[in-house]
Amino acid sequence: MKEVNEELLHLNEYFYNPTEDIVMERGEGIYLYDSTGKEYIDCAAATFNLSLGYSHPEVIEAVQGQLNGLVHVTSTYMTEPVAKLVEKLIEVTPKSLTKIHLKVSGGSTANEGAIKMAQNYHGKAGVLSLFRSHVGQTIYTMNASGLSFRRQKFPNLLQSGITHVPPAYCYRCFYNQTPDSCETLCVSRINEFIDYGSSGDIACMILEPILGNGDNIIPPPEYFRKLRKLADERNFALIFDEIQTGVGRTGEMFAADYFGVEPDIMTIAKGLGGSGFQIAAIAAREEYANLEGHHHSFTYGSNVLASAAALKTLDIISQPEFLDNIKNTGEYIVSYLQKLQKNHPFIGDVRGAGLMIGFEIVDENGAPDLELTHQITKLAFNTYSLKHST
Repeated sequence: MKEVNEELLHLNEYFYNPTEDIVMERGEGIYLYDSTGKEYIDCAAATFNLSLGYSHPEVIEAVQGQLNGLVHVTSTYMTEPVAKLVEKLIEVTPKSLTKIHLKVSGGSTANEGAIKMAQNYHGKAGVLSLFRSHVGQTIYTMNASGLSFRRQKFPNLLQSGITHVPPAYCYRCFYNQTPDSCETLCVSRINEFIDYGSSGDIACMILEPILGNGDNIIPPPEYFRKLRKLADERNFALIFDEIQTGVGRTGEMFAADYFGVEPDIMTIAKGLGGSGFQIAAIAAREEYANLEGHHHSFTYGSNVLASAAALKTLDIISQPEFLDNIKNTGEYIVSYLQKLQKNHPFIGDVRGAGLMIGFEIVDENGAPDLELTHQITKLAFNTYSLKHST
């Protein structure tokens, strides 16, 4: 086994907010290797970024081929990879989304752009967002985030006309309902939040169809049908933040397909780059795609190399057998966790859609058990992958 590169570890003191004294060296498929040769299974897919795992050969080949041509050009100009990617995104996103905006550099800027589109079209400023939602880490998307710890210590926040509402969290229902008696109050009560808890001028509601960072909460299908109806009745845009749920993770190309509901605007990032290439996109109905170029355009938007990677990624993932494998694998993992649940009372709930899978660790009273969760995480991190176990 290799020795740890002490010189690289020493540089951690200059690296802003390092988390571990570990130097990662390479990756292949689901496996990640540090400088000592230790192998890990990356169950988080590099925070949902690697829809095709590390160093997928076809994605790498596509990028290497593009290196012989343009690496970067201002997004004012069209390039072949960008044009083909736009065409492919139109093909794989819901039919009503006919316009693609690629001049964004990541999920946070895609979400900001989607909100701007809705505000510009409706002439209103208010935004609805969910408790526990991630949304992003720019100043504006931190406002929209449903996680209070992101907004601490920033005095210029909490002044943006954003109203947060409870999600469809059936396991821990905000309204103390059960699935057999529920009247989908998490949708109908939004009217009261609008009427009494907001400025009343709602331009849009932005939500992750499945709250990835917010405990992998998976709403029942009727939630989205009723939410679509509410958005139409109250005349605001429904924005699906598919940055974590998109590009095949649910076993469908997008969670919008999984739940059978078409949003007005959809944001895509993370897994779109296949093996970690940075790219993001906004897909929108035609009427919403009316921002001037100077209203939302970033230096590395419409990146040529990343577009080549994204195009190859979508070609691979859009194959029916690929998506079927995600469904089958996800069902197997969920069923296995449910078997474990019968013998381990600290597993309080198991839920999953494709490979967006989560389970709650609870104490004897059913409350979240953070200490045990941290212990399990630490144990997993310090365990060799099963690939070489006997």
